[in-house]
Amino acid sequence: MNERIIFLGTGNAAVTECYNTCFAIQRDKGYFLVDTGGGNGILTQLKRVEIPLSAVHDIFISHGHTDHLLGVIWLIRMIGSQIERGSYKGKLKIYATAELLQTIQKIAELTIQKKILKLFGQRICLKKIKDGQTKKIMDYQVTFFDIRSTKEPQLAFTIKLFNGKKLAFLGDEPYYRHEKRYVYKADWLLHEAFCLYDEREKFLPYEKSHVTVKEACENATALNVSNLVLYHTEDKNIKKRKALYGHEAKEYYDGNVFIPDDLEVLNL
Repeated sequence: MNERIIFLGTGNAAVTECYNTCFAIQRDKGYFLVDTGGGNGILTQLKRVEIPLSAVHDIFISHGHTDHLLGVIWLIRMIGSQIERGSYKGKLKIYATAELLQTIQKIAELTIQKKILKLFGQRICLKKIKDGQTKKIMDYQVTFFDIRSTKEPQLAFTIKLFNGKKLAFLGDEPYYRHEKRYVYKADWLLHEAFCLYDEREKFLPYEKSHVTVKEACENATALNVSNLVLYHTEDKNIKKRKALYGHEAKEYYDGNVFIPDDLEVLNL
């Protein structure tokens, strides 16, 4: 059984040299889409990795910032059109907090044709999730937890893979101590790394509730995780990002470190 992550975007909110952070967990021919970036670039990224919209049935939006949210409006529009034409089978399910689902519904009402809006509740289903809740998504057991962000309500999750490993997604903020019971000894930890430690005065990660590669790796070490994925970065170092981030990571973490580029695939 093939399980992998396809990184559709790896950058923070302000990037122009790559797409905003979002990815798809693939199992065989199914895809669980995690966040959607800030616009219709999500359609381009899906096309580039040959994920047809007809195969997208489960989308999780972690929080309401534009660089994670707005792409879902384009997916609703395009998938809704496919439903209208009879070329999309099944339902589109969108998972988020109750408040964020209201936001998605409101934006859709302001921007999308009424014939597609009529599909809400029938073929386009908004699925409310809350802290500590486990949902069955694409036959996975996905447990969501509140990161207790001071900026915007945000959910992260852990997922038990079919190969027996545990993957933990921390959203786009650093690890907080109350999350330990969910992410300790994860086989895969997805952790934001806004910039290099040496460039912290340039990018000011701490002012934005982000951290550097150094702190992300220190967290991974303390949590005893096997594999660390660093994402949600600046894009000024995009061409040398793998080498620069990888060099800093080795100073603080002995496990396997992955610094993916947009459209890169990681086998789990």
